[in-house]
Amino acid sequence: MPQLRIALAQINHVVGDLRGNADSVLARARDAVAAGAHLLALPEMMLTGYPPEDLVFRPSFRAAARDTLSQLAIELDAAGAGELAVIVGYLDDDAETTAGARPRNAAAFLLGGQVITRYYKHHLPNYGVFDERRYFVPGDRLPVVRYRGIDIALTICEDAWQDGGPFTVARHAAVGLVVNINGSPYERDKDEARLALLQRRAGEAGATVAYVNTCGAQDELVFDGDSFIVDAAGALLMRAPQFVEGLYLADLELPEASSEVTGEVAGMTIERHHTATAAAPAYAAEPAVLTQPIGYPAEVWGALVLGVRDYVGKNRFASVVLGMSGGIDSAVVAAIAADAIGGEQVYGVSMPSAYSSEHSRSDAADLAERIGAHYREVAIAPMTDAFVDSLKLTGLAEENVQARIRGTILMGMSNAEGHLVLTTGNKSELAVGYSTIYGDAVGGFAPIKDVPKTLVWQLARWRNAQARARGEREPIPPNSISKPPSAELRPGQLDSDSLPDYAVLDAILARYVDADDGVAQLIEAGFDPELVVRTARMVDTAEWKRRQYPPGPKISYKAFGRDRRLPITNRWRENT
Repeated sequence: MPQLRIALAQINHVVGDLRGNADSVLARARDAVAAGAHLLALPEMMLTGYPPEDLVFRPSFRAAARDTLSQLAIELDAAGAGELAVIVGYLDDDAETTAGARPRNAAAFLLGGQVITRYYKHHLPNYGVFDERRYFVPGDRLPVVRYRGIDIALTICEDAWQDGGPFTVARHAAVGLVVNINGSPYERDKDEARLALLQRRAGEAGATVAYVNTCGAQDELVFDGDSFIVDAAGALLMRAPQFVEGLYLADLELPEASSEVTGEVAGMTIERHHTATAAAPAYAAEPAVLTQPIGYPAEVWGALVLGVRDYVGKNRFASVVLGMSGGIDSAVVAAIAADAIGGEQVYGVSMPSAYSSEHSRSDAADLAERIGAHYREVAIAPMTDAFVDSLKLTGLAEENVQARIRGTILMGMSNAEGHLVLTTGNKSELAVGYSTIYGDAVGGFAPIKDVPKTLVWQLARWRNAQARARGEREPIPPNSISKPPSAELRPGQLDSDSLPDYAVLDAILARYVDADDGVAQLIEAGFDPELVVRTARMVDTAEWKRRQYPPGPKISYKAFGRDRRLPITNRWRENT
């Protein structure tokens, strides 16, 4: 059977940076040629960055993407990669529609300085709940390119999630290889679901499937790579690591092309393209990388670190600033930031009030010293007194003034010194509205906004354990992990004064928020009825706060702001 050395590029692109992304393709192509590869596959929307969201509706952006693709084909040839087949994602128009040009998610097969063929996907390359802006074009087609004696089909991302789609058509076309290019965002436990799905699709296609995924972060989405190749029987031939950019090679033996079947199958037209390329001469195959998934909670930490690193870097910040309270949330956020951009680029600020405990101040200083961060202390009591005395504030209003003064301090430092402000709230607090708008909710990025409180503790213990295993100092002070959480806005305050035990609260939220279970279902499951009703009411009435919260990395199936939105003006309440 013909041999083919395929290179899968786990690559980190930037939305809108067409020239920079094309240069990244050229660099990977040179590496692939040097490694003796015959075919290079790059991720979905590689040239435009992914997801470009409503940039897709700008004709000028689509035109620039098409021009970049055409120029890239020429530049690949000039760079000595003309004999390397390159499959790359980009944004295109479908000009064949009667309604005029419409944006389409596309893949192109480049060879010899030319665009051999293009494949268009139904769905637009943007994200949104109940997004109906999808355009379907009559006569959808599956391009099959005969290259080095092998028939190769092009597919994009969600093609793999559709039963009876292009993979079924690929079987009728008798292809030897299906290349599936992706921008598949990370979610907990998604890696094994992807693998199982593509193994099933390989069986449907009767062909080897190469799955290549982006590795990087864009706003709230994190892409973990985890590219792989499976054969028609589902055997795993190659698997790249998670959260690591690179070029990953595999030597494949694939069936020799023989079919000339064309025509329509399952609503798609098989479209064949022949290239003047001979089968590769026989060569000694090299073992492919076969990386095991890093597992939980390491993958969550990796996603959060990558999310912070790319948000900071791609938005051209050099440093971050955050309030260091001595508590678990700010400690974990600081440790994530230090892992992402280095402790020397992290600026911690302790802002004690009249109610702050001595251990909060000492734990904050200890944290900064452990991770090598800058540290300063700004007492807020004089500022708080001025506000409270002038406005005659008491109770909750006085408590909120403290949080808002702290937020103002951080934003002031951001303006004066150019830092990105990191918000330290977690998903449990965000769910029930346990935060002060314009206070602890201010900032530019919220690293743990999709991390439940119980997982925050688990991540802290895991990160410290990793440090011990490497003979390093634990980054998170043990006292920050062990002490009861408190906002310290009044004497003796604890989170438990206002909220249920976090283990119980997170169990309810997992079902009410992530699984969309109703109040009755939660009560049937054994949760306390009064607590369930109270929690549901807190979640439903806190939507206005969540809408004003900074973006942060998505790690769950339902992240607030991106996947789950309630109407702010909303009288629906669930009761028993």
